[in-house]
Amino acid sequence: MYTIQDLYDLDHTLAKDYLQQFTYPWEALDGIKNMIISLGETLDPEEYEEVSEHVWVHKTATVFPSAWLGAPCIIGPRTEVRHCAFIRSSALVGADCVVGNSCELKNVILFDHVQTPHYNYVGDSILGYYSHMGAGSITSNVKSDKHPVVVHDTDENIDTGRKKFGAMLGDHVEVGCNSVLNPGTVIGRNSRVYPTSCVRRVVPADSIYKNNDEIVKQI
Repeated sequence: MYTIQDLYDLDHTLAKDYLQQFTYPWEALDGIKNMIISLGETLDPEEYEEVSEHVWVHKTATVFPSAWLGAPCIIGPRTEVRHCAFIRSSALVGADCVVGNSCELKNVILFDHVQTPHYNYVGDSILGYYSHMGAGSITSNVKSDKHPVVVHDTDENIDTGRKKFGAMLGDHVEVGCNSVLNPGTVIGRNSRVYPTSCVRRVVPADSIYKNNDEIVKQI
């Protein structure tokens, strides 16, 4: 339930060819920077403007004057990057997305129609098609003991060997306001997370996460 095939419709990201190389989404995190640079160099200059070195912005996107776009990054068609957004580096942001006020992105892939609209931190993560993070919800991408991140499922634990790993959100995932997605969180397609949750596990597809002991199927 946590492979790339399980989580994502790859027709909704420019990273399709790149992601198809991997089984698990966290395997793709190390190469995001180089992938963006290679992909950016192939973009049509009639559609994308390279506003600074290795920063490509689609001509229909809106970037507010106070936003910071760090290299490398790609901002897709009709996307809004709002006031004081901080794209630190290595961010592929798809079409029709929202990167809201005071949000920070670092080493991420945002599929088309993703919304991180208010005070979100998203690092070392992949957010699927039409996924949405409520105001103040964040990904925590490093364990406090600095040990490698483990993906916890009901039947098995997967040691990823990675020090930095935030969250993998499948397509159409809704994360409630002020929730924390701890390192190694994986949320299956069409699932919802209650506001103010603290998630540290795999959440199956088509589920509602109420707390770590109460995950129910959506009806």
